[in-house]
Amino acid sequence: MPEFTKEGTGRAKALPSHAKVVIIGGGVVGCSILFHLAKFGWKDVVLLERDELTSGSSWHAAGQIHTISSDPNISRLQGYTIDLYKEIEETSGHSVGLHMTGGFYLASNKTWYDYLKRERSKARYMGLHQEFISPAEVAERHPLIDPKHYLAALWDDQDGDLDPSGATYAFAKAARVHGGQYFTYTPVTTTTQKSDGSWDVATPKGTINAEMIVNCGGLWAREVGHMQGVNIPVQPMEHHYLLTEDIPEIVNSPTRLPCGIDYEANIYFRQERNGLLLGTYEQKGTPWKVGGTPWDFGHELLPPNLDQIADRLEFAFERVPVLADVGIRQAINGPFTFGPDGNPMIGPVPGMTNYWCAVGVMAGFCQGGGVGLTMAEWMMDGEPSIDVWAMDVARFGDWATPDWGTVKSTENYERRFVMTFPNETLPKGRRQQTTALYDRLTAKGAQMGQAFGLEHALWFADGPQDAWEDPSFERNRSHDYVAAECKAVREGVAGIEVANFAKHVIKGVGARAWLDHVMAGFVPKPGRISLSPMLTEKGKLYGDLTVACLAEDHFMLFGSGAMQDAHSRFWAGSLPADVTHENQTAQWHGIAVSGPKSRALLQRITRDDVSAEGMKFRDTRQTHVGGVPVVLNRISFSGELGFEIYCRPQYLLRLSEAIEEAGVDLGYRWYGNRALMSLRLEKGWGAWGLEFRPDFDAVESGMDGFINWNKDFTGKAATQAARDNGPVRKLVTLTIETEIDVTLDEAVMKDGAAIGYVTSGGYAHSVGQSMAMAYVSAEHAVAGTQVQVEILGDFYDASVEGAPVYDPSGAKMRS
Repeated sequence: MPEFTKEGTGRAKALPSHAKVVIIGGGVVGCSILFHLAKFGWKDVVLLERDELTSGSSWHAAGQIHTISSDPNISRLQGYTIDLYKEIEETSGHSVGLHMTGGFYLASNKTWYDYLKRERSKARYMGLHQEFISPAEVAERHPLIDPKHYLAALWDDQDGDLDPSGATYAFAKAARVHGGQYFTYTPVTTTTQKSDGSWDVATPKGTINAEMIVNCGGLWAREVGHMQGVNIPVQPMEHHYLLTEDIPEIVNSPTRLPCGIDYEANIYFRQERNGLLLGTYEQKGTPWKVGGTPWDFGHELLPPNLDQIADRLEFAFERVPVLADVGIRQAINGPFTFGPDGNPMIGPVPGMTNYWCAVGVMAGFCQGGGVGLTMAEWMMDGEPSIDVWAMDVARFGDWATPDWGTVKSTENYERRFVMTFPNETLPKGRRQQTTALYDRLTAKGAQMGQAFGLEHALWFADGPQDAWEDPSFERNRSHDYVAAECKAVREGVAGIEVANFAKHVIKGVGARAWLDHVMAGFVPKPGRISLSPMLTEKGKLYGDLTVACLAEDHFMLFGSGAMQDAHSRFWAGSLPADVTHENQTAQWHGIAVSGPKSRALLQRITRDDVSAEGMKFRDTRQTHVGGVPVVLNRISFSGELGFEIYCRPQYLLRLSEAIEEAGVDLGYRWYGNRALMSLRLEKGWGAWGLEFRPDFDAVESGMDGFINWNKDFTGKAATQAARDNGPVRKLVTLTIETEIDVTLDEAVMKDGAAIGYVTSGGYAHSVGQSMAMAYVSAEHAVAGTQVQVEILGDFYDASVEGAPVYDPSGAKMRS
């Protein structure tokens, strides 16, 4: 007999025995993925929901929507999501309750004003509809606000609110119009992978065999992952918002009030019926059900605890005075799932086959449409249309344990409306991964950062008592310390840990042939090193890797530590039987020594000949340095003569001692990542995640100079077309006349119009010049072109450089 859903569709719905994709979870994200897959042509797609649609978090969401995000591509996807609501409403015939009221972001102090200036600069090149308005204009648009507390506000006419349940059902019903199916009251009990890579998804109503499954479990994301041994570091958090009684000014208003966010007060608000909805993020977050979400939880709320938000309410009563006099109609406290950095976790799960996830989408009604689009593109085309690294589940490795996820997700919740500066490191979840040098370097004054869970030195103070930071949008106290580190590299010898570089070992008789296809560049001969871009089928950058050939059938690839799991995932599907790949990042730590005296130091601690003739630029070998076995590369990201020395972790302490002892009379010192970023700016070298990422192709990034065009390689056709058509934009290096350095995403202007944006920058200490790297329109990428860069709301003159400002010939590095 056919099974029936509890939802009244008017007809019986039999659970199919097979599907291309099974989506587990019927919140807004799962329904959006179902809609996009069906709309784009995959009709054999099924969504399974254990209860009713919206059960969990979706039904009690505040429903406030906005476009601002820390990541520009997430902002683009949020804009796409908002624009999509009209389409799904028309397709489904189901109202989403959309109110496009516009909204404002309020700055009550200089810090938040500077933050909004940075957001406004991003909006210039992104084409978003944002403008500054005065406090008086805020009060005109929202008469309940007391304007005396504010310096300015950023207005966005795309902001507003909607009905969360209506939007979720509109996605689901629009998906059904396009051929997708969804089944309510159909809980998934097990997921079992078969030998062909497909999945048997078991429910009380039968089993579906799926080519791919997607974990959209929401509050149950952890539990759905546990069915297959996947630990997803998300944490449901309690979250309060209040609904007021009717407010006479709203009752009598002819128009709906706009929504708003007050960062210092840590509140968001919008009109709800004839009153206000007021939400906040508590200073002390409350993780909910750390041990696991009960399967029988559904359309329930949690007991409110107004003591948790009392301090925020005082701010709210001050800024929106009517709140002090109006009654509270309802206090909502419901769980929402947060991730460690506040962004979703989406994409194919590394180490798994045909297992996808889209979880931790806290701002589901801002981001759900964009997540659905991205997931559908990724599943159908093999890659999304824009870089979504900020949401990629691969940015968290095995080190991101459930306990760590709870700690960091709680921290992120508590800092939702708290400023995090570009040069600020957050305190929780630290020392998750360390090297043998951690205590040694911190004792020397290292100020540590964290990348892919691993602690690494940012800069060195004069000792542990001096190792503190003053976060700022401007130059801070680390500036002079970093200058000294740069000077040591340029004039003497200095060392930096390189544990956070990824190391991939490729072996086998077919290794060279496989690499020759996967890498767009030249594959080196034994004993040599080459730099190669790695491209997607559509010609987008997916890696810039140093390839070292240790033997004809033995290669070691060095690259972005953050991308190590993403690269492992990228290669997994194409490895032939005669090739093996192993991510050995954690098995190789090391130190890079750089500077004109680095050869003299190295020669003291190795029996090898490391003279200019004995070890040429881009040579590699397995040997001994400091009495320990190493892989020694003659290469340098600092632009000086330098060597990278990689050893097993158990040898790292001995290697460091040998280097320090041999360098005493040479003035050896340690340096950190901030100095390295300054040094590479002077050379005009891009960095992964900044200048190099899947938003760009090899031609516009300038990486086409490393391509071997006399072979077939992944992405060749698309890259050839890009070269033939000519780039629309190009990566350039800028020198800027300013005393406030850029960080990233500042608009580059020409004649009052945005022509590009900054990808990274800072102060180049060796040449005494503020610098940036940026993508600009190709016609403005010519050396000598005069442009302006917007920094904290002001415009500074800048020049496009045609060559590195330091050692343009590269003679020092090759000496």
